[in-house]
Amino acid sequence: MHIPDGFLNTGTSVAAWAISAGSVGYAVRRVSRELGERQVPLMGVTAAFIFAAQMMNFTVAGGTSGHLLGGALAAILLGPWAAMLVLTSVLAVQALLFQDGGLLALGANVLNMAVVGVLVGWVVYTGLRRLAGNRTGATMVSGFAAAWLSVVIASLVAAVELALSGTSPWGVALPAMGLVHMLIGIGEGLITVAVLAFLRAVRPDLLALRQASVGV
Repeated sequence: MHIPDGFLNTGTSVAAWAISAGSVGYAVRRVSRELGERQVPLMGVTAAFIFAAQMMNFTVAGGTSGHLLGGALAAILLGPWAAMLVLTSVLAVQALLFQDGGLLALGANVLNMAVVGVLVGWVVYTGLRRLAGNRTGATMVSGFAAAWLSVVIASLVAAVELALSGTSPWGVALPAMGLVHMLIGIGEGLITVAVLAFLRAVRPDLLALRQASVGV
C-alpha cells in the first residue's frame, strides 16, 4: 500500500501532507496530555514489532503479496493517538532508510495507514466491543473485524488518491485495490488476533487496561 514518488500529482500530495500534518500534530498534543508511564515502553515495543512485521510479506493471489499494516493492532493496544504516532514513525523510517514509499508521497502514506487505518480500526474495535460486552471471544472477533476493515478502507483511500492524480482510472483503481486488500485484510486480521491471543495469555493486564478505557 506504500505509494512511491511520482504516482501522485502536486495537489493531491499537498492536500495529503496538510491533513496528515494536522492529524499528527493533534495526536502529539493528545498524547502529551494523556500518556502514562506504562504506555511509553509499550509504544516502543509496538513500533518495533510493526516495523519488523511489515518487512515480512505473505502471498495473496495473482502474484500479489501483502504485509501487516498494524494500525488496528496499535490502536487496540495504545489508543488512537499514540498509535497514530507509532505508525507515523514506522512509515518515516521506512521511507528514509529503505525507500519503502516515497518522501514526497509520505504525507499520503501517513494519511492512509497512520491516520485512516488507525482511526477506522479504533472506531470499529471500540464499537464492536461495546456492543459485545464481555461475551466470550468478543476481543478476538472485534480485533479481526477492526484489522480487516482498517486495511480495506485505507486501500480505498489510496485508490482515490491515485485516481485523483490521474495515475489510474477510477474504474480500475478502486476495484483493484479494494479486492486485493480484502484478501490482504484477512491476513491482517489473523495476525492481529494471534497477537491479541498471545497477549491475553501472557500479559492480560495490557488488554484489560485498554478495554477499561473504552468502557468494556
